[in-house]
This record gives sequence, structure tokens and C-alpha cells, in this order.
Amino acid sequence: MAKTPRLLPENPALFRARVVRSVRHTPSIQRVTVTGADLHAFPFLGFDHWFRLFVPRPDQDGFRMPDLDGRRWWPSFLAIPEAVRPHCANYTVAAFRPDAAELDVDFVVHCDRDGEPEGRAAIWACAARPGDELALLDQGCIFDCPPDTSEVVIAAEETGLPGVVGIAASLPRDTVGRIIQEVPTAGDVRELDAPAGVLVTWIVRDETEHDVPGHAALAELQRHVPSDDRGYAFVVGESRLATEGRRHLHRAGLPKDRITFSGFWKHDARQVVPA
Repeated sequence: MAKTPRLLPENPALFRARVVRSVRHTPSIQRVTVTGADLHAFPFLGFDHWFRLFVPRPDQDGFRMPDLDGRRWWPSFLAIPEAVRPHCANYTVAAFRPDAAELDVDFVVHCDRDGEPEGRAAIWACAARPGDELALLDQGCIFDCPPDTSEVVIAAEETGLPGVVGIAASLPRDTVGRIIQEVPTAGDVRELDAPAGVLVTWIVRDETEHDVPGHAALAELQRHVPSDDRGYAFVVGESRLATEGRRHLHRAGLPKDRITFSGFWKHDARQVVPA
């Protein structure tokens, strides 16, 4: 998926931070609250504001970050010797309190057959303790609704939930449309601050080893027919949900340039899909 240059910061700022607390927010979400000396200046835009998260790997004793040069941060990051290079992953702001200089990050916790968390970021989040170091590189928003939009359609599974929560709260109050949100358990359902004209459909997935996150959300999305060609869609999460959701909406009459989609992980591989 092509990123939206209009909403990407011209010179992305790096914010160094430390953990305040880490708690199990819902059955499938570990929430880590962080703070930093300059975090009150984080230019929060609402919606699905996201960032690059840098955390130490389990085999590292310390935390080392490079000096970053605007958008050209990747070469500096790769220049760090692999033995001390931190783990990098993409996350969305779950909540931001500028007066307290606190930012919440929600990590989806997928577990293996023994009940242990999978994935470096989730493992780090579940083990995080007050004072642990990390860094955030601001990346702006992906959600970019045209001003003439007739309806907004959003579909996601649990990895897209933080963005959906932020988008719902940030939408103009006269917005109409639909939000289709799939989650693993009933305990993950929460009330969204969505406009009155936006229908919110929660789908609780029946967790079995054969279930694929996003499959149920995709099925519900495929039953939706855009009202006209001036709608705007935002479909994110597991790769098949994003790609098949986009294909359905385009075939149903929505222009490709009015569909934002991001399949940032694959269920079969349990890995992030490169952007």
C-alpha cells in the first residue's frame, strides 16, 4: 500500500521514552503507558496516528538508538551492529495525554500452544516494567478521508483496533457509514465514540486453531455495497482482509483512490508484511 505523503511529517521527530506501566487492558490487549521529557510536544493528529516503535530485544542488556535524519532514518538504523540493534515495529497511538506527557500503546497478544506470547513486540510489552527504555518515531496518519465523502466504511481485526478507536473518535460528528470490527473474545469489545450516523458492528471470533483473524470481518464487509462512488473505505489488518476487502469494494463501485488498505501481517507466517 502506498503511504500518504500529505500526512507524513516532513521531518519525523524521534521521542525517547520510558515505561510507566504495563497492564492487560482486555483479554487480547496488553496496554503499555509511556512517558518522556519531550513527549508533551508529540504532534498528535488523532485518527490512526502511528509511529515506529523501537524496543530492546530480549537478548540485549541495553538500549541503543541511532541519530535519525528526517525521513532518512533507515540507513542510520541499519548501521547499528545487529547484536545491539533494537527491534522495530509499527504501532498506533491508543491514547495521548499531552498535559501528563503520557502515551498509551496497545499490543495484541497472540499466544502459542503453551499460552506464551508470540512476537517480539508482544513479548516485550508483556514483560515491560516501569523505567524500561524505548523510542517512538512519528509517522503521522494513513486515514485520509476526502472532503466530499458520502459515507465512510471501516473494517479491521484486532491489530487494527487502536486505529479504529482513534478514527471513530476523530470523525466529524455528522459522518455516516459503517465500522466492522472483529475481535478474538467478547471481553475485547468496547464502546466506540463514533458519530451517531456510523453503524458499529462488532464480530467476536470463535477462537479455534483453524480460525484466521479477519476472515469474519471480510465476510461481513463483502456483504456491504457502497451507496455511491464518493465513499471512502479504510480496511486494515491481516493481509487477506485488506487485499480481498479492497478488491470487493472496488468491484462494487468504489474507486481505488478512495480505498486505503494495509495488510501489515500474514496469519500463516505470523509476521509483519513489509510496507
